Amino acid sequence: MAPFLAYEDKGDVAASALPLVLIHGHPFDRTMWAPQIAAFSAGRRVIAPDLRGYGASPVVPGVTLLSAFAEDVVALLDDLGVTACVLAGLSMGGQIAMECYRLFPERIRALVLADTFPAAETPEGRRARAATADRLLREGMAGYADEVLHRMVAPYADARVADRVRRMMTGTPAEGAAAALRGRALRPDYRDLLTRVGVPALVVVGADDTFTPVRDAEAMHAALPDSTLRVIASAAHLPNLERPDEFNEALAAFLARLDASAPVPSGGHGG
Repeated sequence: MAPFLAYEDKGDVAASALPLVLIHGHPFDRTMWAPQIAAFSAGRRVIAPDLRGYGASPVVPGVTLLSAFAEDVVALLDDLGVTACVLAGLSMGGQIAMECYRLFPERIRALVLADTFPAAETPEGRRARAATADRLLREGMAGYADEVLHRMVAPYADARVADRVRRMMTGTPAEGAAAALRGRALRPDYRDLLTRVGVPALVVVGADDTFTPVRDAEAMHAALPDSTLRVIASAAHLPNLERPDEFNEALAAFLARLDASAPVPSGGHGG
């Protein structure tokens, strides 16, 4: 049984615009989407869960596969009565969005893939994720957070943004983060899936992202049949927080296109 997920559900349930579902990355929580929830909940429903093992959701130790995250997301949408949505994910959240499309394509009317990449893990990467998982369980999150902070956000990022990101990382339960790392090491290769995506997609990346560089975003953009690429200047791995105005402008333009071409009711209340 899927764990009960903590979540934000803001905006107009009865709006004709497609609901926007926001999937956070590792090792964060739903509050990373605060600028987007504020910006887009005026005219549509915006849903942002804490994934299992993160934020206020239950901690599930062991190994959490991307398929488990995807099934949790769809179970939440079922509970909320959302039959179709725009699904957006950043980093690990982007990989979960791809997994959702693999498993439940009929639920997704558009994809937003931010600072993510579709390839399966390499043997070296699997070893590195396992070692990091072991370290988190042994030492906790603080040392890891300090090491990766200025790759998550650029070294020149606003100090308040950097502090917020560090607080999210250090507030993440080590058991949940480690389980996700072990699960991501086993993820499938989504590159072929992208060539068969039948809905519009927006690909976004920070210009100075070293985790998922611009070339990864360009490759996804080339693979997707109907996609828009936006590179956000002066941002690293979290452009939605580092440059929220620019990120929101790109997302707003994409959503406006969807709303104009194929408005779909969000559905009623679920059981």
